[in-house]
This record gives sequence, structure tokens and C-alpha cells, in this order.
Amino acid sequence: MDTTTVVIAVAVVLAVAALAAAVAVLVRLVRTRRDLLRAGLPTGPRWVFWGAVLYLVLPTDLMPDPVYLDDIGVLLLALRSMRGSLGERGGLTAGRRGGGKETGAEPPHDYAP
Repeated sequence: MDTTTVVIAVAVVLAVAALAAAVAVLVRLVRTRRDLLRAGLPTGPRWVFWGAVLYLVLPTDLMPDPVYLDDIGVLLLALRSMRGSLGERGGLTAGRRGGGKETGAEPPHDYAP
């Protein structure tokens, strides 16, 4: 095999790996939205979810389509936004991010002394 064939093979393998990562993050985003909807919890603005899905599917990107890094970044940002809206409204992550009231007390433990 000559050098050109090796370079093309490596590029194809990397493109397939990036596409697999993008699809894995998309599946995680869809499952998170579905689970939040089933639980009756806020999912954030709809345009964030659908915008991320469309960005992955549409051919117009910031970077050419064999490089899915921008698609993965948009999907991860949408996933973070959905989980962030849950924390803002539900108060689940307010204590960890410093947004909650500081009482100085330790969190309760789930085990017996």
C-alpha cells in the first residue's frame, strides 16, 4: 500500500468515528429530552433541541461535514442547556453551582451512623 491509500484510509476511519460520536450524542440528547418530558420536568426552549438536531442533519455547517466536531459541539451545548434548565427550575443543581442559599450545614447523609 502506498502512502496515499494509508492517508485516505485513516481519514475515512476518523470520519466514521466522528460520525459515530455525533450519533451517540444525538441519541443521548433525544433520550434526555424524552425522559424529562415523561417526568413532567422542563426541557428548556424547544428551539434548542430542534436547532441542534437540524444542525446535525443539514449540510450547511461551520466546518465541512466529514469533520463532525462542530456538530458534536452543538449537540453537547443543547444537552447542557436542557440539563441547565432543569437545574434552574428544579433547584437540583443550585447548591453545587453556588446559586443556592449558603447555610453552612452539611448535606444529609443517606446512611445510618
